[in-house]
Amino acid sequence: MDSLSDSLATLVMQTAAGKLVVISGPSGAGKTTLLKRLYVNCPRPLQASVSATTRPPRPGEVDGVDYHFLSREEFARRREAGEFLECFEVYQRGDWYGTLKSEVAPSLAAGKWVVLEIDVQGTLAVLQHYPDALTIFVRPGSVDELERRLRDRGTESEAALARRLEVARRELASIDRYSYQIVNDDIDRAVRELCEILTQSGD
Repeated sequence: MDSLSDSLATLVMQTAAGKLVVISGPSGAGKTTLLKRLYVNCPRPLQASVSATTRPPRPGEVDGVDYHFLSREEFARRREAGEFLECFEVYQRGDWYGTLKSEVAPSLAAGKWVVLEIDVQGTLAVLQHYPDALTIFVRPGSVDELERRLRDRGTESEAALARRLEVARRELASIDRYSYQIVNDDIDRAVRELCEILTQSGD
């Protein structure tokens, strides 16, 4: 009986320890690099949620690791079945992105800190299901700095660049909806700040 009680207590502690962490920020803000460093340096039991998308894989991307690459038909089927925590069409290109509930709930129940890297629209949808989620907005020092980073990539047409910058301005206007914001103009400092936020939250 004591053993059973101990097991149940451990399960409750693990469940209570699980937390949803939402990271947002405009394209070019350095979220991906920041999170890669965070997973190595933060003592929290972090687990990345793998998003689903209808866009085709880019060279080097692996299904189930970078994204769950779904056909439009499969994505629509899952959306209609209510399998997504949030999903939206992005950048008006006809590509859909979303967070599957199966990527979140089981890991939270196991005591993991599940990290979602999603946009502002997705964050607002997630907060309807998880109002206690820890929300963090990552931004560059300025829109001019963001434009420089995007131009340095050399992957965007002028039209695509203008569209991304317009989306970025809209996202920056929603920054007050987030619990925290981090200016990513120094990657080492930004990683430290993000790690401090996580280690000081939830205890």
